[in-house]
Amino acid sequence: MKLVNRTIALLITSTLSFGVFAAQEVSVGHAEPGEKIGVISASGAYTLNELENKLAEKASAKGASTFKITSTSGYNLMHGTAEIYK
Repeated sequence: MKLVNRTIALLITSTLSFGVFAAQEVSVGHAEPGEKIGVISASGAYTLNELENKLAEKASAKGASTFKITSTSGYNLMHGTAEIYK
């Protein structure tokens, strides 16, 4: 559980330019993200930044404007899930 909490904290506080992606990550405790349109997952990332990028790409491909990472796991390869919003 500590690993998941630390991983989520790292994802939230990491600095990453989202100018390339249409979907923006929403942090916990911020404004309401909008209407939930689904859940996505990504795997095979070596770093948290790479996982975040994969989730952002999938969110954009599904037509989402924002996404919220809900879980991350992994040691050598990362896996994560996110809720996507319109």
